[in-house]
Amino acid sequence: MIAPILGLICGVLIGVASKVVIPYGYSGYVAVAILACLDSVLGGIYAILQKQFDLKIFATGFFCNGILAVGLVWLGNQLDINLSIAAIVVFGSRIFNNFSQIRRFLLKKSQKQIIVVTEKEE
Repeated sequence: MIAPILGLICGVLIGVASKVVIPYGYSGYVAVAILACLDSVLGGIYAILQKQFDLKIFATGFFCNGILAVGLVWLGNQLDINLSIAAIVVFGSRIFNNFSQIRRFLLKKSQKQIIVVTEKEE
């Protein structure tokens, strides 16, 4: 579980420390791609907690979600429809859903550990 979190932190730090400036015309594409990739990372963390993590599924989901999100925004721009809002809503809700599943899992796990500790003391 530490590897995805370390990777996410390293990626954010490298992105902030780098002097790369994204042109305004591409900012919508990059924003949606970041949301799609963050969704995949949180899904991967949840899969690790569930002991169901598969690197092939994670890697293909990570890149395919990012490419699909960028493609959706590009298609919307070609059709003069703002599909980036739809992508933001979908990936945003998935991020909140993944985060809530991770939170519930960790709370249940810590609650079980507290019960085991109190039973051992008795």
